[in-house]
Amino acid sequence: MDLLQQITFDQIGLSFLTVFAIREAMIFALPDTIAGPGGWLIDTECPDCEY
Repeated sequence: MDLLQQITFDQIGLSFLTVFAIREAMIFALPDTIAGPGGWLIDTECPDCEY
């Protein structure tokens, strides 16, 4: 329990921002077959959206 008391709100927020930044970098850098519409790692397709 002492370990959980050492974690601050700022550390949690920074962790979320870091994960979000890494995800966006992966979407930008990887090809669409991996991270894009219909990608197997990160699928950015919106199934509920009508075009």
